Amino acid sequence: MIRSELIQLIADENPHLFRRDVERIVNTVFEEIINAMARGDRVELRGFGAFSVKKRDARTGRNPRTGEAVDVDQKSVPFFKTGKLLRDRLNGDA
Repeated sequence: MIRSELIQLIADENPHLFRRDVERIVNTVFEEIINAMARGDRVELRGFGAFSVKKRDARTGRNPRTGEAVDVDQKSVPFFKTGKLLRDRLNGDA
């Protein structure tokens, strides 16, 4: 599912809301998750999962074409851990 499909699904299920309002709500939720993670905060959506940021240390990697050593800088990467409810539904337990 892509963002536009999510917006359309929510708009279809809530005919009292304008599509542009649903789009603004969805975009605001995503923006706030991104902003919180950019600050280094953890975002937890109970039953769904938790978004957090993990740090990867600087290291020496290899260029796959040439085999030459390449310095890779430290970086932050997004991490998602599923919640129990989501994990159970995916495994057919709920």
